[in-house]
Amino acid sequence: MGASRGALRLGVADLLRHPGRRRDETLEALLEDLRVLGSEVARRQPAHLEVRLESVNEAVVVRGTASVPWVGECRRCLGPVTGTLSAPILEIYETHPTEGETQPLQGELIDLEPVAREAVLLGLPLAPLCRDDCAGLCPRCGADRNQSPCDCSTDVVDARWSALDDLRLDD
Repeated sequence: MGASRGALRLGVADLLRHPGRRRDETLEALLEDLRVLGSEVARRQPAHLEVRLESVNEAVVVRGTASVPWVGECRRCLGPVTGTLSAPILEIYETHPTEGETQPLQGELIDLEPVAREAVLLGLPLAPLCRDDCAGLCPRCGADRNQSPCDCSTDVVDARWSALDDLRLDD
C-alpha cells in the first residue's frame, strides 16, 4: 500500500452494525511536518500503523502502534541521530464525542491521522543522544571529544573562588 494523505481514513460501517466485532488493519501514510525541539519525523518516510478496531456499543475502540523513522541532532556533540519511534495508540471514536476524551465518527468513517500525529509528536525525543556514552564537544575549543581528545584543561574553576588562590596559611 502506498503512503499518501487520507490513507488513515477507514470505513467502519460493518463494525458499527455488529457490536463486539474486531478488525485488524495495517496502514501506511506520510505524517509530515512533525517536529519537537530536538528531533523531527524523517522527510518522505511513511509511518506504519498496526491497529485493531473493535466495535463497542455505538463506538469504535482503536488500539495499536504507529512506527515512524525520525532524525535529530545529538544534544552533546550536535552530530546527526536517527531512530525509529513506536508510539502507542488508544482512542475511542463516537457519534457524539466527549470533548477532550473521545474522537468523532465522521458518518461511518474514522480518521486516524490526528490521533497518529499526536501519538508520534508526544513520542519524539526532545534531547536525543547519538549514543549513551557520547563525550560531547569541548566547552573551551569546540572539538568533538568522540573523535579525539583535545588538550584543553578539564579542571573547572569557579571564578568566585579565585581570591582564595592567593591565601596562604602558615602551618
